[in-house]
Amino acid sequence: QVQLVESGGGLVQAGGSLRLSCAASGRTFSSYAMGWFRQTPGKEREFVAAIDRSGGNTHYADSAKGRFTVSRDNAKNTIFLQMNSVKPEDTAVYYCAARIGSHYQTYYTAIGEYDYWGQGTQVTVSS
Repeated sequence: QVQLVESGGGLVQAGGSLRLSCAASGRTFSSYAMGWFRQTPGKEREFVAAIDRSGGNTHYADSAKGRFTVSRDNAKNTIFLQMNSVKPEDTAVYYCAARIGSHYQTYYTAIGEYDYWGQGTQVTVSS
């Protein structure tokens, strides 16, 4: 069982920055591919960013490209989502997810490809 705990959400003005963190349990964190997703009321959860198990390969949704950066610190069992130039449409609950047994240099973008999810952290961007 892997537990994921997100933090760092909050209220931020449009154009500002926010850094989300996701701390994971487990002694094999460096073997997990990780991802960030978000969801707003009435909408399906959507992909935001993904990172392979080493941190060397990343992928972003078009809405996040050029503004968000995903990274990880395997020594601390933590991944991050640096959110810059945020917009009101970035308002959502942000979830991190872990995939066990990922392939080397591979990231994953589909909800069904992940095995564990955090409880989410609310990000609200005011205009």
